[in-house]
Amino acid sequence: MLPPGAEPFASGRDADVYALDDDWVLRRYRNGHPVGDEAEYMRWVGKYDYPVPAVRQVDGADLVIQRLTGPTLAEAAVTGRLAPAELGELHADLHRRLQAIPAPSGTKGLVVVHGDLHPENVILTSDGPVVIDWCNATEGPAAYDVAMTAIIFAQVALDPAYAEISPLLREALRSYLAHSIDPTPQLPAALAERGRNTTLTAEELALLPAQDQLIRSLL
Repeated sequence: MLPPGAEPFASGRDADVYALDDDWVLRRYRNGHPVGDEAEYMRWVGKYDYPVPAVRQVDGADLVIQRLTGPTLAEAAVTGRLAPAELGELHADLHRRLQAIPAPSGTKGLVVVHGDLHPENVILTSDGPVVIDWCNATEGPAAYDVAMTAIIFAQVALDPAYAEISPLLREALRSYLAHSIDPTPQLPAALAERGRNTTLTAEELALLPAQDQLIRSLL
């Protein structure tokens, strides 16, 4: 599918993205993780008009999806295109829309959970924000997804490496929590799951208790 020696134009913690043409990209997991479930969740939420890239092809660890143009929400916030409060409200709105989608299994009380909905995983296109990276998608309580997003916001806000944007992230987190459902019932479970994330460094894992405290202080 890719020509020999093709180089990715973007890379994440565990996947690389290759341009196929002006309309499509190939996203490939470096560890060979299959993408079938991820693609099915993307197709499911897309049926409910949720902003997600179109899926064209699935093959093992390769996922061919719609190519998006625009900054991430993180880039838009850092450059001043989005105010911190707007960033938080936008994320809360994306979660409200996702929480309105029933779980594919039809299990009462469960919704589609993205599991990694943060500013680097939302592209601000000319048609509005589009949510990417659905590898952690599953079914679960709506509050769990809110808790996980709050944890990720808090991690960056507390990381000394991002001290310059810490005030921005704290204000965005405050706004996000103010416009979201209460994550408290699912906060312990989300923190435990975050602690099992093998892509996090020891320094990032050490911030988890402080993240918990920060989130509770802003509720």
